[in-house]
Amino acid sequence: MEVIPAMDIIEGRCVRLTEGDYARQTTYAGDPLSVASDFQAAGLRRLHLVDLDGARLGSPANLAVLQRIAAGTDLRIDFGGGIRTDDDLRRVFDAGAAQATVGSIAIRDPARLESWLAKHGPQRFLLGADVRDGHIAISGWLEQTRVGILEFIAAWSARGVTEIFCTDVGCDGTLQGPALDLYRRILAAQPGLRLIASGGVAQLSDLTDLQEAGCAGAIVGKAIYEGHIPLAALSRLNPPAQPPC
Repeated sequence: MEVIPAMDIIEGRCVRLTEGDYARQTTYAGDPLSVASDFQAAGLRRLHLVDLDGARLGSPANLAVLQRIAAGTDLRIDFGGGIRTDDDLRRVFDAGAAQATVGSIAIRDPARLESWLAKHGPQRFLLGADVRDGHIAISGWLEQTRVGILEFIAAWSARGVTEIFCTDVGCDGTLQGPALDLYRRILAAQPGLRLIASGGVAQLSDLTDLQEAGCAGAIVGKAIYEGHIPLAALSRLNPPAQPPC
């Protein structure tokens, strides 16, 4: 199972929200590039970069942060937050993202997302399934839909998506443990899915539990920034890099 550090950005700074609430925001010291460089130095290879301003405004707002990290590290970055148009997607890829993280558009404009998958290939996208009370939440978790999580994942798996990350909004930023039962239900329904867990990870045993549940990866944020899980421990958990084909 691959451990993926998270970095949430508001106004160019690293922050974390609790349960997706913009009013419950913690800002962390450190330049985003410096923080990303620390991840790389510890042996981590990916970065989950979330533009919270973009998610709220409906258009990417922190592409300069993405560009600096992409130019200054070798991390494989997935970037999301407000990607709604062809131009948004082009700018995200041009700024250095290996993958575009998409979620809201899968609900608002599924035809557009289907066209992106056909043009760029599913490997260029990380589909986000943010869940509150069993249903998908969009627009930076500010809008609740009536689409069930299993229905959502089944529909996009049928369209060729192979990698999805799932956040239980009620767990995110709480350090109270991940939504193991939710992930087990998803994987029972979609056994071939590469599912990345997100939210609630507080200690190394949580990562062991997620691996045993069948998750392909885990996104970790607050537990790193607040020192609950040291970076050295995370780097030991990551599988060795695969040689190029």
